[in-house]
Amino acid sequence: VQLQAYGGGLVQAGGSLTLSCAACGRVFSDYAMAWFRQAPGKGREFVAVVSQSGLSTYYRDTVRGRVTISKDNTKNTVNLRINLLKPEDTAIYYCAAGTLAGLSTTGAADYWGQGTLVTVSS
Repeated sequence: VQLQAYGGGLVQAGGSLTLSCAACGRVFSDYAMAWFRQAPGKGREFVAVVSQSGLSTYYRDTVRGRVTISKDNTKNTVNLRINLLKPEDTAIYYCAAGTLAGLSTTGAADYWGQGTLVTVSS
């Protein structure tokens, strides 16, 4: 599976942004999809994951309520909507494909996208 993330940019604090990840290659519906992020000088961290069917979602505690992940198996895309953006949301955001358990527990992924940069100004 090849993953292409896009939609990042410069946003003011309090604003919203939707990141998208387009997949091609193997059967998209076979994979759970997740978003991770890496802030400057920090390690990569889990943000959200959606199951293969798109029906189950799990979120990092610190973003729950502000973030929505969604998966469209007909369009081979996964989106991440972030509301009420904060400067601490500034990071490179990566999409990844794998198993639900692997993505949400150990961060293990079968495939990674190249990342898209989100910068939140205060």
